[in-house]
Amino acid sequence: MRFEMKEVGFKTNVEYGELHVSGNEDYGFRPYQLMVASIAVCSGGVLRTILEKKKLNIEDITIDTEVKRNPEYANRIEKINIHYTIKGENLKEDQVQKSIHLANKNCPMAQSVAGSIEIEETFKLI
Repeated sequence: MRFEMKEVGFKTNVEYGELHVSGNEDYGFRPYQLMVASIAVCSGGVLRTILEKKKLNIEDITIDTEVKRNPEYANRIEKINIHYTIKGENLKEDQVQKSIHLANKNCPMAQSVAGSIEIEETFKLI
């Protein structure tokens, strides 16, 4: 990827389109937002694949996140809480819990920050 400087931030072109990144959300996505989104959506995508391979009837998955940052240490991300709301039929909590654990182990983004950022995953079935 190649990033070009803008007046405020940087931009790049990727297959889907132009991506603007800036520390000021008026001019683009903030870097921490992209990191959290990458981890949450990667984990959710792997989870979806695992649940589908187990032939579980999943209608929808919603992902909510909460981020804990440390303002005393470069405002670094210290913890990401990922909460899945999973809608489907005949879902069993133990199956979903095991699938979430497996998804975390197989998500490249989550594994890239393992040991640096704590990732806590919870879920609710509807």
